[in-house]
Amino acid sequence: MASKHSASKPAPPRPLPRLYLATPPVDNPQALLGTLPELLKEADIAAVLLRLKPSDPRTLISRIKALAPAIQDKGAALLLDGHVDLAARAGADGAHLSGLDAFEEALPTLKPDRIAGVGGLATRHDAMTAGELGADYVLFGEPDEKGQRPSMQAICDRLQWWDEVFELPSVGFADTLEEVGAFTTAGADFILAGDFIWTASEGPAATLRATMEAISKTRAAMPANAQAPQDQGRE
Repeated sequence: MASKHSASKPAPPRPLPRLYLATPPVDNPQALLGTLPELLKEADIAAVLLRLKPSDPRTLISRIKALAPAIQDKGAALLLDGHVDLAARAGADGAHLSGLDAFEEALPTLKPDRIAGVGGLATRHDAMTAGELGADYVLFGEPDEKGQRPSMQAICDRLQWWDEVFELPSVGFADTLEEVGAFTTAGADFILAGDFIWTASEGPAATLRATMEAISKTRAAMPANAQAPQDQGRE
C-alpha cells in the first residue's frame, strides 16, 4: 500500500468526494427500480451498495440481476453488501465486507476481477492491514451490529489520518448532511450516504441533491491549501 510523499510541484486541487449510495434492504427490487434510475441521474454516484434482505441464493441472484442494469448502465459500480459467492454469478462488480477476517476470506473469490471493499475496521492497524491485503477502499464510520458508531469527530480524525498518509481511497459513512460536510473537510475520497437519503421527509431525490450541495459548499468554503491533497506523508 503506497503512502503519500513530498512533491516538487504544488498539488492540484483535490477532486470533490464522490457518492457511494447504500440502498435500503431490498426485498422487492421493483420498488427500488421506481426511484433508483432517477437518483443516479441526480448526482455523481460512483457506486451503489446493494443491501439484500435474507433469502435463498436463487432469489438473491434474481434481485441482483433485476437491479444491475439500472445501476451499471448509469456508470456506477454495483457492490453487494456481503454475499461474495453471488457476485460473479449475478454480474455484480464486487462486494463490501465487514471485518478483516471476512475480507481476507473473500479475497480469493473477488480478486483480481472484482472490487473488494472493507469496513468494520476497529483500529488504525486493522485499516493498514486491509490495505496491505489488497482492499480497494477502506470504510470508516459505519454502524456495528448493535447500531453503534464512533463520534463524528472520531470518524473525521480517522479519515484525516488516512488522507495524510495513504493513497488508497477512503470512504466516510455519513448518516446526516452535517457528517457529509465534515467528512468532505476531513479528506474522504468517497461519501457513503446512509439511510438518511431514503428516510428524509423531503424524499430521496431532494435529499440526494442536498447531499451534493453540502459537498460542493463545504469544499468551496475550505482554504485553497486545504483543497489540495496532502503532499507530506510518512511510511
